[in-house]
Amino acid sequence: MKYVAFFRNVNLGQRGCPNKTGFEAAFTGCGAKWAQSFLTNGTLVFAAPSDAAARRILRAARANLAANYELEEPVFLRRLAQMSRLVADDPFAMVDRRGVYRFCVSFFDSKVTPRGLPRSSNRGDVEVVRLTRGELLSIVRKIASGPGSPTLLLEQSLGRPATTRVWNTLVRLVAKHRQAPCED
Repeated sequence: MKYVAFFRNVNLGQRGCPNKTGFEAAFTGCGAKWAQSFLTNGTLVFAAPSDAAARRILRAARANLAANYELEEPVFLRRLAQMSRLVADDPFAMVDRRGVYRFCVSFFDSKVTPRGLPRSSNRGDVEVVRLTRGELLSIVRKIASGPGSPTLLLEQSLGRPATTRVWNTLVRLVAKHRQAPCED
């Protein structure tokens, strides 16, 4: 099965982060059948035989990244099939695009239930479209000097880490990897 790891605050090749080869090797060296980085933002797709194996590989890869790069950022694991269903749902299809800076998907611990999460940020630059177990789908608007931050809105509500990707990143990742054969 294919899994996606969404790391927070990772920019491949930058100080304190591995390059693409090192990032992928952290996973293949810890038991992933194969691993492929997607873009440079800390998103990686890898193959594992089961959910339990994927979690073990992720724990070992995180330890490897911490030991070799001092990289100890939070990471959120999802099945690629789950991300495919999310994309197929097309949650932004009915949204009026006027004034939208970008559509985003944020990831957080799926065991946590956000309580008291506002429907929008105080400035109105982030608007919640949908909340699932572990994902926040949002609209970002650019007000004054900069765009809103779904990550900040979520982390302030949860008191825990989260990470965000532009929606089109997830759409492109799903399109690429649902067509590519999984070398099981």
